[in-house]
Amino acid sequence: MNNLGRNLALWVSIILLLLLLVNMFQPGTAQHAAQQLAYSDFVADIDSGHVRSVVMQNHNISGTLTDGTAFETYAPLDPSLVSRMVGKGVEVVAKPLEQDGSPLLRYFLNSLPIILLVAAWLFMMRQMQGAGGRAMGFGKSRAKMLTEKHGRVTFEDVAGIDEAKGELQEIVDFLKDPQKFTRLGGKIPKGVLLVGPPGTGKTLLARAIAGEANVPFFTISGSDFVEMFVGVGASRVRDMFEQGKKSAPCIIFIDEIDAVGRHRGAGMGGGNDEREQTLNQMLVEMDGFESNEGVILIAATNRPDVLDPALLRPGRFDRQVVVPNPDVSGREKILRVHMRKVPLASDVDPRIIARGTPGFSGADLANLVNEAALSAARLGRRTVSMREFEDAKDKVLMGVERRSLVMSEDEKKRTAYHEAGHAITAVLVPESEPIHKATIIPRGRALGMVMRLPEDDRLSMSKMNAIAHLVVAMGGRVAEEVVYGKDNICNGAMGDIKMATRVARSMVTEWGMSDKLGMIAYADEDQGNSFFGAARNFSEQTARDIDVEVKRLIDEAYVQARNYLHDHVDELHRLAEALLEYETLTGEEIRQIMRGQPIERAEEADDGPVNRRASVPQVTGEAPAPTPAEDGGAVPAPQPG
Repeated sequence: MNNLGRNLALWVSIILLLLLLVNMFQPGTAQHAAQQLAYSDFVADIDSGHVRSVVMQNHNISGTLTDGTAFETYAPLDPSLVSRMVGKGVEVVAKPLEQDGSPLLRYFLNSLPIILLVAAWLFMMRQMQGAGGRAMGFGKSRAKMLTEKHGRVTFEDVAGIDEAKGELQEIVDFLKDPQKFTRLGGKIPKGVLLVGPPGTGKTLLARAIAGEANVPFFTISGSDFVEMFVGVGASRVRDMFEQGKKSAPCIIFIDEIDAVGRHRGAGMGGGNDEREQTLNQMLVEMDGFESNEGVILIAATNRPDVLDPALLRPGRFDRQVVVPNPDVSGREKILRVHMRKVPLASDVDPRIIARGTPGFSGADLANLVNEAALSAARLGRRTVSMREFEDAKDKVLMGVERRSLVMSEDEKKRTAYHEAGHAITAVLVPESEPIHKATIIPRGRALGMVMRLPEDDRLSMSKMNAIAHLVVAMGGRVAEEVVYGKDNICNGAMGDIKMATRVARSMVTEWGMSDKLGMIAYADEDQGNSFFGAARNFSEQTARDIDVEVKRLIDEAYVQARNYLHDHVDELHRLAEALLEYETLTGEEIRQIMRGQPIERAEEADDGPVNRRASVPQVTGEAPAPTPAEDGGAVPAPQPG
């Protein structure tokens, strides 16, 4: 588009210059405005002495009358004309005809329309040729070569995934000194597949490999191969490997390879011809008759389960490197990397922040540091303190505070009892994660929230821990029933019910935690999808048994939560009153209130977050229906590691 604009500007400038030249060489405007005079009248004016001066160019005569009027006329061959004018005192100037304009200029001016038409035609043909070149280049690879002279990424910029870095260090060593491995008969890996959840740093890790090895680095997305025309993707794969061979040794990085490497023959209609041809060409290029020495293919995906088996065999992707979410030590290292450019206060401890962010990926931690820096900037501070990091963590975990939301006192009180029920059951139920914070300030889509954080990283979930999730989830609804009665409950527990149903169904169908149904996977993801939904590999009777078991687990959790809250109804009222007063309580403050101990808080600074009771405008008339609150009463169950 920039080239097209420059070409248009060039041709417009040329045309304007030509028009300017034409105007410069045209006769003057005074001559064009001269009066056309008949020859007989011209002779009469000479005889009467009305002609002041004339300019003769062959038979063309122009001049000025005594009253200043300009005139033009054409004189026939009259030998006595000059002597007649001289006799009457007329100033006569004779010029040759050639002085009016050169033949070359006249030829150019006459040919100017043709020149302009030819120029316009050449311009259009050039544009069509460029479009044709682009059409011919439709099958060219869209891989971009990165030359990071500035902002080069190395392994020092990648933290928290030491095991993955250790495996990839061998690739770097091979690119730097291939003889070290080839003299012992070793061969360079042809492909490395980076597998991990979103945001764990797979793309950054691939760039670090190229930065460490200091070799050409081509990057392309899996979706760049697939077009609506069959065969284009295969052509682009061939061209990509041809570019790689010319720059060998080099690294080709394909992000989101599952866009082109899905299992062949899957889906409706037997698969996608274009995608499968592209995959076939990639398989041939990686391990076919021709060897691509020095070209290392690195791919990244968070869906390794959908990739074609032929793509994962040795000789294609020789090794799979798992890039998981970092542990507490890895999170601390990642935080230190992102805090390099942030001015920190003396009270900031990355270790404490890392312990309070289990399950965070590298991208989540980068967002956390950025949110803390933005919060400090909004408050006009010169450094980022621990307080901003805590606020940023709450914002990431629980959502943005919606203090402008108008809530009636009755809704606010109902929300306080609902969250107090979650908090009390979270404290009393064994195997429950420690409670981190409870708030009745609306955040995101929830009117209130109770957040629990494990003391350390959990990679698996026990049956007791899953049951604890169900009990805590039921605590909010039970608290409403205890205070308002069953007939006055609201829809605020919708999110809790969804989460509890999901956990209970996973316990029965995936985790083998039901004695009645046994250790059988009833939700087999490998069965594929049918047109109307997931394919089912069990009978109707088994489906009924699954529903019965799910309901039994939730009902038992409901009864257990009701027993806890009936036995601690005084603590429920105290905690709800404290939430109405302070709006946000920490886990330690909640335990103090349940023990009957008063809590004391220092006065907050004016620019700090207000955590005492906020004034809520009174709502007259009928209160609006509460927003469905996915209040996070229990942490969603992770997949067992």
